[in-house]
Amino acid sequence: MRVLILLAFGGLMSLRAVPLAAQQAETLADIRQELSVLYVEIQRLRRELSTTGAPQVAVGGGSVLERVGAIESELQRLTAQTEELDHRIGRIVEDGTNRIGDLEFRLVELEGGDVSKLGETTTLGGDTGGAAGAPASAAVPAQPSDAGSELAMGEQADFDAANAALQGADYPRAAQLFAAFNGAYPGSPLAPRALLGQGRALDGMGDTREAARAFLSAFTSDDSGPTAPEALYELGAALGRLGQIDQACVTLGEVGARFPAAGAVALARQEMADLGCS
Repeated sequence: MRVLILLAFGGLMSLRAVPLAAQQAETLADIRQELSVLYVEIQRLRRELSTTGAPQVAVGGGSVLERVGAIESELQRLTAQTEELDHRIGRIVEDGTNRIGDLEFRLVELEGGDVSKLGETTTLGGDTGGAAGAPASAAVPAQPSDAGSELAMGEQADFDAANAALQGADYPRAAQLFAAFNGAYPGSPLAPRALLGQGRALDGMGDTREAARAFLSAFTSDDSGPTAPEALYELGAALGRLGQIDQACVTLGEVGARFPAAGAVALARQEMADLGCS
């Protein structure tokens, strides 16, 4: 599966108009700069684990009811702060992990190494425990892949709003809302569907390359879930429209190989026939 992902990502990378050799020095400098930014973010995370002074909880004195009320108020305040920090750190972990994976790929590519030998990128800070043949206007399923997963307050409503914009063919608004959803709810059970919807919205806007990136993210975020066959088909079809015929044929062939009972298999076969895949 890693080879398939790298193959699709390599197809997207090959669309750059400027030869790699002509921008190698600048790219290496960019990589060093991005590593410095990541280092600063890690230092900020470490500071979150340090205390800032004496605790400010005051629950002494008064009657029993007053003390219980004070304790309850402090618990609510601390719970709110914990949720805010958890959300913020989760976004940093997700962003840092993605950027480290991209840096690894680019460094190996610049050094002339074999990108197919790259392993899975380790999640920044360790495991955090969380984090389609239809036309572009087709809505994505609204239910999470894990029926037991709990959604944050407003999460389902935000997804439904983006999905409604997609159904109404308001592609710019749908792309904006899905992107906002993915930023606001990292690791959401609805994330693969949101990425799939974002890809379809971008495709509807004519931005095929960014749509392909979104379809790739949708597949890699849950490569065995209910949206995986659609995401893989959409990725292959998008690569075909970008002129990456070899990568498109391999990707489309994987739909039937990995998900033989999925409805996207027939669409993938038709797309392969249209592209002249052998």
